[in-house]
Amino acid sequence: MKSLTGYASLEGQVEALQWQWELRSVNGKGLDVRVRMPDWCVVIEAEARKRLSAQVARGNISVNLRMQAAQGQGGASLDRDALDRTLAMLVEVEDRANHIGVSLAATSAADILALRGVLTEDTRPDGLSDSAQAALLAAFDQVLAAFIDSRISEGAALKDVLTRQVDEIAAQLDAIRAIVPDRAAAQSEALKTGIARLLDTEALDAARLHQEAALLAVKSDITEEIDRLTVHVEAARKLIAAKVPVGRKFDFLCQEFNREANTLCSKSQHSGLTELGLEMKVTIDQMREQIQNVE
Repeated sequence: MKSLTGYASLEGQVEALQWQWELRSVNGKGLDVRVRMPDWCVVIEAEARKRLSAQVARGNISVNLRMQAAQGQGGASLDRDALDRTLAMLVEVEDRANHIGVSLAATSAADILALRGVLTEDTRPDGLSDSAQAALLAAFDQVLAAFIDSRISEGAALKDVLTRQVDEIAAQLDAIRAIVPDRAAAQSEALKTGIARLLDTEALDAARLHQEAALLAVKSDITEEIDRLTVHVEAARKLIAAKVPVGRKFDFLCQEFNREANTLCSKSQHSGLTELGLEMKVTIDQMREQIQNVE
């Protein structure tokens, strides 16, 4: 089991360039990969996406490759065209803000230099050699392995939590089974008392009354709900032990758990059963929260 959250980074130097790979991920329904790296690393970006997608099934994942000239190998310079465009846009923004009465903080030269594209490093705009690309992709494989290990580590903790929660639901089911005989006896006595009272006070057809009473007894029976919850517990344990991504399946299973727990509570007519049903609903809700972070 893997978590949807993870982080890893790695840095080094190739030829005259210093580089840093960084991977991080958060929850996501599907696989959404966002890559940020210099424009002249197109080949590396395509290959990194391919290698990542082959090993990760879900999550919102950010892949960053930062590169700059190694110390003593180059320096920073202004892209004057980009600077002019940026300053023109700042003037337009400030004019518009003043027009609608919005006060903006003063913009410093450092703020402008921090904007993307204004300050460029004297790296290799003409591209990377084949050996440099190979070295960067080999480094990506290393950081990807560390990233996956971090997701596995968090997944192990999630697995322990989910196992405890499924065991808790199983224990609640055992308690429900134990209370069923007392509930049945109490329902039977209440039904008999009610029927006897009606027969004494109203001119009713006894056969029809008993038929309706039998129908009510069938509607209040919870055997099917208990059986389905038992099957769901076994299904949850199999998902926890699975070696493939199970987050979506587990989420759907939690919905089924909740549906059966709701039906138990609606059929209850017994304080003890209602209490156990509500406890189960709380556990199911807690379990579903954890499932949102499972790949």
